[in-house]
Amino acid sequence: MRVPTRSERAGAEPPGYAAALAGELRATLEGEVRFDDGSRALYATDASNYRQVPIGVVIPKTVDDVIATVAACRRRGAPVLARGGGTSLCGQCCNVAVVIDFSKYLNRILSLDPGGQQAVVQPGTVLDDLRSAAEQHHLTFGPDPSTHTHNTLGGMIGNNSCGVHSMMAGKTVDNVEWLDVLTADGLRLRVGPTGEDELAQIIAGGGRRGEIYAQLAALRDRYADEIRRRFPDIPRRVSGYNLEQLLPENGFNVARALVGSEGTCVTVLEAGCRLVPSPPSRSLLVLGYSDVYHAADHVPDVLAAKPIGLEGIDERLVDDMKAIGLHPANLALLPPGRGWLLVEFGGDSRAESEGRARELMEKLDNSDDHPSMKLFNDTEQERMLWKVRASGLGATAHIPAKPVTWEGWEDAAVAPEKLGSYLRDFRKLLDRYGYTGDLYGHFGQGCVHTRINFDLETRHGIEQFSAFLDEASDLVIGYGGSLSGEHGDGQSKAAFLEKMFGAELVQAFREFKAIWDPQGLMNPGKVVDAFAPTENLRIGTRYAPPLSNTRFRYPDDSGNFARATLRCVGVGNCRRHDSGTMCPSYMVTREEKHSTRGRSRLLFEMLEGEVIRDGWRSAEMREALDLCLACKGCKGDCPVSVDMATYKAEFMARYYHRRLRPRAAYAMGLIWWWARAGSHVPGAANFLARQAPFSTLLKKLGGIAPQRAIPELAKPTLREWFARRKPPPGNGRDKVILWPDTFSNFFLPDAGKAAVELLEAIGYRVAMPSRPLCCGRPLYDWGLLDQAVRQWRDILAALQDDIRDGVAVIGLEPACVAAFRDELRNLFYGDEDARRLSQQTATLAEFLVSVDYRPAELARKAVVHGHCNHKAIMGMNADREMYRRLGLDYALLDSGCCGLAGSFGFEREKYDLSLEIGERVLFPAVRETPADTLLLADGFSCREQVLHATGRRPLHLAQVLRMASAQHPEDPTSASPA
Repeated sequence: MRVPTRSERAGAEPPGYAAALAGELRATLEGEVRFDDGSRALYATDASNYRQVPIGVVIPKTVDDVIATVAACRRRGAPVLARGGGTSLCGQCCNVAVVIDFSKYLNRILSLDPGGQQAVVQPGTVLDDLRSAAEQHHLTFGPDPSTHTHNTLGGMIGNNSCGVHSMMAGKTVDNVEWLDVLTADGLRLRVGPTGEDELAQIIAGGGRRGEIYAQLAALRDRYADEIRRRFPDIPRRVSGYNLEQLLPENGFNVARALVGSEGTCVTVLEAGCRLVPSPPSRSLLVLGYSDVYHAADHVPDVLAAKPIGLEGIDERLVDDMKAIGLHPANLALLPPGRGWLLVEFGGDSRAESEGRARELMEKLDNSDDHPSMKLFNDTEQERMLWKVRASGLGATAHIPAKPVTWEGWEDAAVAPEKLGSYLRDFRKLLDRYGYTGDLYGHFGQGCVHTRINFDLETRHGIEQFSAFLDEASDLVIGYGGSLSGEHGDGQSKAAFLEKMFGAELVQAFREFKAIWDPQGLMNPGKVVDAFAPTENLRIGTRYAPPLSNTRFRYPDDSGNFARATLRCVGVGNCRRHDSGTMCPSYMVTREEKHSTRGRSRLLFEMLEGEVIRDGWRSAEMREALDLCLACKGCKGDCPVSVDMATYKAEFMARYYHRRLRPRAAYAMGLIWWWARAGSHVPGAANFLARQAPFSTLLKKLGGIAPQRAIPELAKPTLREWFARRKPPPGNGRDKVILWPDTFSNFFLPDAGKAAVELLEAIGYRVAMPSRPLCCGRPLYDWGLLDQAVRQWRDILAALQDDIRDGVAVIGLEPACVAAFRDELRNLFYGDEDARRLSQQTATLAEFLVSVDYRPAELARKAVVHGHCNHKAIMGMNADREMYRRLGLDYALLDSGCCGLAGSFGFEREKYDLSLEIGERVLFPAVRETPADTLLLADGFSCREQVLHATGRRPLHLAQVLRMASAQHPEDPTSASPA
């Protein structure tokens, strides 16, 4: 085996014709043409182990743009790669080619016919967008991979994707009715099932279309017997081209023959998709077995009950999730066992779906080897358990004290009745190579997922990886299985297709591609005549990123920033646009560089230095991070906890070293200093900040959007009020420190006053630091880390005695509490006082729940917006519990980020984007909230943003708790400005 040289890690330098091609495309297309190094770096990899830098990227706005792009590429001999969500795991979505990204603009559902149970979609349509539209008519698109929130129909067609409910509806190939396709030589045609008479007419009509169909018919006739003999008859055969669809018994279905061809034959422009009835009621039964092998043995028994979904997970997956603290409440729902089957039943009513589950339970209960069983009738609990299964890939990639795991052999499939025996032999093979891997997947169709701790950085490790793949392919083929049961072949499995199908059919695959793509321009080197699985490795033996003396310590990544940038596995959860927090800028712009994945990929490329050559001074990296709101949504939502807010702070510190920062960095990054100065003359400061022309000048000097109002300074500040107030008699039972953050102290002290009164009323002795201190949260956005470290040192020194005495620190501002819990630990890893302080700091809700405080019931309706840092770092469980104890009938909005995010939305250049982010969910929800319904948001930024956009100022939890007390009745509308 030959390990490729660095120069062979293709595409670092674009071909000589690239500039001329880019110029031609820019002059022709309505869409966007990007041949710059930053864009090329963004698209250099997918979710696989492979990396190939593209020639350039085209983001078409129209089908005509696609046609023109392919024509221009044909004239210059440039390869073409159509791309959707970029979540492929086998390398089929990266190539030295012109990448056509359909996801930004060509993403519409063109029609939906409920009666005919069909939809017409563009290739960039996100699967969940189609499913949501179809569900309004009690229909669905059956295949649903775990990436369903952000993958595209074009990508699913390319890979022949499957998912949990392929048991109910089949693979993507079974759900495509017709395709509108474009060949590399410029022919556009609609393909689908073709009767013999129609086939004869097409051939007789001649032309390029007739030629293609004649060659396909000849290919079918030549290889029909071998196709029938060698294609595995199992539910999840995804490897190879779908030549069986050309057989007479399958209606010479050219569209379905092209499904799963991974962009190597044609470019899909539109697709007619079959929709199937969606059971309105679903019930989840979880079965626990002694191990995953016994669970697999019982799959045929469970299949007899006709579930619509049947998934399996092993104890290693559960143990790894526990090790990283992922979904602890969800895991607690599992019944006893060390291997589990998740069995879903559908029906027209809950009684019907549960009835089917109970029938199976009764049958299993009477068997000799009956499992533990748990039937769920709570929709939220069912959702939580499905989240455990869906998190498998991310949960197994980065486990503390374990090697990183990689794809490479992650979706082989066998007949379900052979699954138990196959898994036992597969585990023996892993053990023999010293590999580990969690086992999970679509057990009802015999498809197994796993990530394995391959060594892809040393020559010996890569040789061992190659040898393992060779034996693993022998094993699955020996069981009559498929190299791929879901993710396709790409380049990671294509080398073994001859083992599976034989030399004759591999030649048939080669001929099939040549019929469509005689020049070999369509995604070359994948599936047919493919690169070896050891070529184009993203890591490889020459992976040697420079060691960086970083400010943060990255304890979860061995103290290595480069390792932190490898955390992203590429599955693209950050490309969701309908739920969660990450990534707010992507949700609005739909730009890859504004997703967490895109930024992670650029950081990797920055350290590689082949395409992005300016390192920490990279303008491309600065541009991509500029719209990162530092919301930490990625750390909470990403399955591998990518922490882009921290990486951004690290980069900005290096980028701006010995450079002037933007004006906003000094105006808002240093807000603690400005607020302290202004607090001595609040009247004058507020006058200048609010009265034109002074306010106009201040905003201009500070880089602040003219539409924004500079927040008014409070008089007195919280600290001043606290010092002047008369404490209650007695010393209180225990001391607690209420942290007077910059925002609660200088701008909105009412929540702090309410918290002090509440804590003292329940018997605590409240204290504040003896001198002004700040955690420096606004500094991170601008990379002012040296100042942040100095401020933490001041805090650790000032609070040292209280820290060592175990005094609780209670924070009101979620961003500041998150800084104590996260940034402090990361900057001062190994410092025991820092560790203690981090552990002793809590939100008000967390503290009150920990001491079992029971407020008087308020019994009101409420709408709650959670702060991004709050959701990501502390979680909202304690807050939910306090809302319950208050008797609130509340709705916690899935509103993501408010869009203000500290100083982000104050900046002139980001004002419009800030409001667009808020308009996605938050602002409409606030406008629809009745005046007598409580509106809660603990974050200062959140309250300012809502006030600016809607005229309502939400309340802090402390204010609501005060409202609940008899001695402080308060009407929520009084918290709104006049």
